[in-house]
Amino acid sequence: MQFIEHHLYHIYNQGNNQQNIFSSPEDYIIFLKQARSHILTHTDIVAYCLMPNHFHFLIYTNERVNDLIQQGGILIDPVTNAIRKLLSGYARIYNKRYNKSGSLFRQKTKSKCLTEIKVCENKPITLADYCFNCFNYIHQNPLKAKLVRRMENWEYSSFKDYAGLRNGTLCNKAIAEKYCSFDANNFIKDAYCSIDEESFGNFL
Repeated sequence: MQFIEHHLYHIYNQGNNQQNIFSSPEDYIIFLKQARSHILTHTDIVAYCLMPNHFHFLIYTNERVNDLIQQGGILIDPVTNAIRKLLSGYARIYNKRYNKSGSLFRQKTKSKCLTEIKVCENKPITLADYCFNCFNYIHQNPLKAKLVRRMENWEYSSFKDYAGLRNGTLCNKAIAEKYCSFDANNFIKDAYCSIDEESFGNFL
């Protein structure tokens, strides 16, 4: 991964061999606390969703991403380093809690830059539409997986914060307004809009 300032990125990873990475409500909370400690120090989080065996983050990079860090014999950006520290640190905590060993996550965390993406040439979709759809896609994961009947019922995403049902401070709503067309008055309605399967594939 390599991150450049002033871009919106969709970041995701899953359990090694699709194993669960969260086994209790406390695990989700521990992971979010680690994300606040590591990721939020170096970049803005716009949205997130934690699922039993994978996670999604939508982040926006600012000038802090240019403060390169020496890692061994190479220089890496602080966001890449923060994600590495988040996953390795959480894996140590998780393995200790459940007396496990070995890799918890897949080796490579994936990232997709939304603000440089080439939108579908044969469809009348704009860059704003693409960011808006990804923003909603992240929140729709528990519903699509049939873990809940309403997105409001899933505790481990930023949906409740954007819906005004919780006063979370992890996400930057101003950036969501600018890039993802977030509108507090229409958020819930917009979040339940349908996205076709082809569009869903574009975010992975």
